[in-house]
Amino acid sequence: MDYFLTEEQQMIKELARQISEEKIIPIRAELDEKEEFPREIMQVIAKSDLLGLYIPEEYGGLGKGSFDLCIAIEEFSRACLGVATTYAANALGTYPIMLFGSEEQKKKYLPKIASGEHLVAFGLTEPSAGSDAGGIQSTAVLKGNEYILNGTKQWITNGGEAEIYTIIAMTDKSKGARGASAFIVEKGREGFKFGKKEKKMGIRASTTCELIFDNCKIPKENLIGKEGMGFIIAMKTLDKARVGVGAQGVGLAQGAFEEALAFAKQRYQFGHPIISFQAVQHMLADMAIQIEAARALVYSVARYIDSNAKDVAKESAMAKTFATDMCMKVTTDAVQIMGGAGYMREYPVEKMMRDAKILQIYEGTNQIQRNIIGQALIKESNKKRD
Repeated sequence: MDYFLTEEQQMIKELARQISEEKIIPIRAELDEKEEFPREIMQVIAKSDLLGLYIPEEYGGLGKGSFDLCIAIEEFSRACLGVATTYAANALGTYPIMLFGSEEQKKKYLPKIASGEHLVAFGLTEPSAGSDAGGIQSTAVLKGNEYILNGTKQWITNGGEAEIYTIIAMTDKSKGARGASAFIVEKGREGFKFGKKEKKMGIRASTTCELIFDNCKIPKENLIGKEGMGFIIAMKTLDKARVGVGAQGVGLAQGAFEEALAFAKQRYQFGHPIISFQAVQHMLADMAIQIEAARALVYSVARYIDSNAKDVAKESAMAKTFATDMCMKVTTDAVQIMGGAGYMREYPVEKMMRDAKILQIYEGTNQIQRNIIGQALIKESNKKRD
């Protein structure tokens, strides 16, 4: 379908597609096999200015919105979800500074993020705080002009590789979720170290590891917003970022669909290409329908976010849930169409199916997304009744 992209948006799409075809696809299997962080690819993306795509121009970025970012994420995901996750998580970690940071913080950090000099990670999840983000145990205590940070963050994307970390920690446990605050922590700070690098089912090119804070001293001016705003900052960040996970689902599904379609045209059984069999045609038709429906929803929600709508939690959750559930089904069906070949590492759909699963889990499981949608529907219904 024609989504009436502007000339600039079409250029973004073509540039991301070119990088994917020339730099990512040739080595995606090797990156997956070696569990290797795509540092060189990220440098290529940085030189293309796509790392600063969503960052305002006054801080060295291109000043584009969620929709433009989703276009790039979709293209990178079509090639390799591990690389796309590294790229998208950079934006996730940047949003707290961009949305809630002081002018001084923005001037200090955003230009280096936009240029690719610094990669970013977002630290919310803990061993006892995943879906229950209010269960954070990490603490930050103000002593003089410094906060003393203690605790462990778990399953942090870009962990160990990023130079900048936006961290949620408790400054007043007695207030529950309202006692959380957000901080900027730089790599190399005394008392800040990295735990084990996780070995994962999929997205193996994306690095995931623990962050360990042991009496880590950070300057008072590294507090984002005000004390007690941490939970709001985290939720608003996720509301803005989740549509990007939807874009990952669309891109990955598109890549799997293309592989299955090409295979079905050249694989012969009973003297005919398998695409000539109605059963296979119907599977491919359903895949195409589902991808296009998800793309339309993701694009619509991204544009809604760019309209500066105040509350996008429900819509963002819808885009994430629908597109990633779709992606899991499409990648599974791609393997099915390709049969034994699809199950072999020689073909990319095996990796794509493994990669797809994480999309239903990270940045809030799809069950939690349905909770968010359901609660929003109740709230809307009550408002109408009043």
